[in-house]
Amino acid sequence: MNKAELIAKISDDTDVTKTQVNAVLDSFVDAVTKTLKGGDKVTLVGFGTFSVSKRLARNGRNPQTGEIIKIKAKRVAKFKAGKELSARI
Repeated sequence: MNKAELIAKISDDTDVTKTQVNAVLDSFVDAVTKTLKGGDKVTLVGFGTFSVSKRLARNGRNPQTGEIIKIKAKRVAKFKAGKELSARI
């Protein structure tokens, strides 16, 4: 499911216009992004938790040449499914 399909589904289920659903979804994504950027986490009870994880610098290997390359340390977004979501899947 892509963003347009999700917007259409929510719009059909809630009798809210697609434009309004799009605005709400964009606001949700912005809020989660800003919170994660600030180093905090977002928890939606039963659904899951969005958080930031730090990956250390490491050595990798180019699959085409076999050459060893250095991979820089970085922060990555992480999602852990909640109990209710896990049970429904």
